[in-house]
Amino acid sequence: MGMAVEGEPAAPASRVAEVRGDRLVSGARLATWASHAKSRVLFMVLDAIAVVVAYGVAEILYFRDHPPALYWRHFLAFACLAVVVHLTANSLLGLYGRIWRHAGIEEARQVLLAAMVALAVLLGLRVLWQALKVEFVPIAVVILGCMFLTMAMGALRFHSRLFAWQRGARGSGQLRVGVIGSRDAGASAIREMLRSPGAGLTPVAVFDDDGRGHGLSLLGVPVVGGIEDIPDAVDRYTIQQVFLAIPNPDPRLVERALRACDGAGISMKVLPSVKDIVAGKPQTVTLRRAREPQIEDLLGRAPVDTDLGAVGAALNGTRVLITGAGGSIGSEIARQVASFKPAQLMLLDHDETHLHDVAVALPGVTDQLLVDVADRGAVMDAFLRYRPEVVFHAAAHKHVPVLEEHPVEAARVNVLGTENVVDAAVAAGVERFVLISSDKAVRPSSVMGASKQMAEQVLLARFPAGSAYCAVRFGNVLGSRGSVIPTFSRQIASGGPVTVTDPRMTRFFMSVQEAVQLVLQASVLSNGGEIFMLEMGHPVRILDLAERMIRLSGYELGTDIEISIVGRRPGEKLHEELFDPEEEILPTAHPSICRLVPVPGRDVEAGLASLHRAVECRDADGTRSLLFPVPVVPQAAPCTERHDAPERALAGDADPVPA
Repeated sequence: MGMAVEGEPAAPASRVAEVRGDRLVSGARLATWASHAKSRVLFMVLDAIAVVVAYGVAEILYFRDHPPALYWRHFLAFACLAVVVHLTANSLLGLYGRIWRHAGIEEARQVLLAAMVALAVLLGLRVLWQALKVEFVPIAVVILGCMFLTMAMGALRFHSRLFAWQRGARGSGQLRVGVIGSRDAGASAIREMLRSPGAGLTPVAVFDDDGRGHGLSLLGVPVVGGIEDIPDAVDRYTIQQVFLAIPNPDPRLVERALRACDGAGISMKVLPSVKDIVAGKPQTVTLRRAREPQIEDLLGRAPVDTDLGAVGAALNGTRVLITGAGGSIGSEIARQVASFKPAQLMLLDHDETHLHDVAVALPGVTDQLLVDVADRGAVMDAFLRYRPEVVFHAAAHKHVPVLEEHPVEAARVNVLGTENVVDAAVAAGVERFVLISSDKAVRPSSVMGASKQMAEQVLLARFPAGSAYCAVRFGNVLGSRGSVIPTFSRQIASGGPVTVTDPRMTRFFMSVQEAVQLVLQASVLSNGGEIFMLEMGHPVRILDLAERMIRLSGYELGTDIEISIVGRRPGEKLHEELFDPEEEILPTAHPSICRLVPVPGRDVEAGLASLHRAVECRDADGTRSLLFPVPVVPQAAPCTERHDAPERALAGDADPVPA
């Protein structure tokens, strides 16, 4: 322990720590400076040696037959001058302050420019030397020596890059890869492999369908042919894996690449696009983010870009409630909304397991509301208790074949549940409300579609003036529970057959992340009473989807896995639609979202009154008739008449249902 000097106050502990900290910082700075200085001095010494050797070799070559002693006598003075000129040019152009391990084309230009500047100075000094009648080395020696020196300085700085490929090829554990794509993304992938030999990847061949590049090389890697040439090139170049480095590739190209790789017996991975690389991810992470091909790569749509700045401003610090939060769409809405840091996030669902699962997967604290949207009292109580400001209504029954057999449940949840949620939102003063709708609501042929169409109409009839209440309509979501893709996956895993209802059937597909991003985007575009339609790309034939999924799983269609055509199920359309031909389509501020002007329809309030009665009576036939639009809204009869005369159950007058 130190002792204070008598008569002087002891230094405070904080001051001692501060002094020690300053000393540590100074020491670190000194060490850094010394390291930089050592690197600069080393390069300057090596460059000086290179200058003498390069011009000496040029002198020997020029006078290889009879070297005159006169020029050799003046060479020492010229060599000293050349050293000073070249080192000065290198310093001025920053060649002694770079990290050369990751040098690229820009650094190569600087090396060349420094050599050209030095050459110009030396040639200018030669004129001066001649004017002073002083002997100078021949001009050919100056030019030839500068060429040799440029190559030598480049080799000194780029040696780790120049020999990285050979080291990778000889090193154990290196994976020899082919790259599909010779443009920006392909070049970025190859450059990253060459810069990072520790990643264990050695590019040995490039494949590109553009024949103009065949026979050339990309960053030293030969362009050997197109995608169809992969099987032939595998043995010739000992390729062990192929990387697809084409941004947003056409699904047919992905399928061709998969087929070529499968035929060659090697695997294929998909690299992120240049846009993903530029987005701020470290380049060494790019190769690690290479993934297995997914069905999304084969579905014919490029994901759209969304600007969520306005969404963040609208949700940050607000109270948000999500119905159906345990479902595929609702849980993804919850995940994305949570990232905007709302003041309170309320998750509402009737299934406690799904509600619990989504809640524990989210950061922060959430309120879990175990409520059935068809229970009007419970919904009203929850809304008035928590007073949400923004509501995303995703709760719904959605499986077409099931709802064809249970129209009462479809109406109870999808229509009357929507009525309950909208009325509770109005009572609680909700400012922004989004109903998740479906393309099946357009000219519906199924109970599910008809119930979603009527839910849209309930929203448009009940939303309060001055509030941003809207519906968002889109197609199938990839991977949602019970959808076609998980069904096909299970069938493939069990050995088939894969069942397709009709070989002509098509559907729209979108990833759940993208769909929810556009739903959030649409929520801030609403001024009240709109139906928004998301741009879904081109429809995909379900038979093609089944075939692609079989091949993607590594099986041979018809040999390993069969496809069975089983016929259309009740309520299914051959082709879904996103809008009614009578609906007017208007653009919005977002290129992937359109606003639809709805067609005037039925008397919603009268239809709701009758539907309440039919649901209460469990009248399946009456409920089905009420869900589909007809010129005259039928009325539900009292429950006592239902079993005796179902056809008369739609003829009685309906009493209003109290709110």
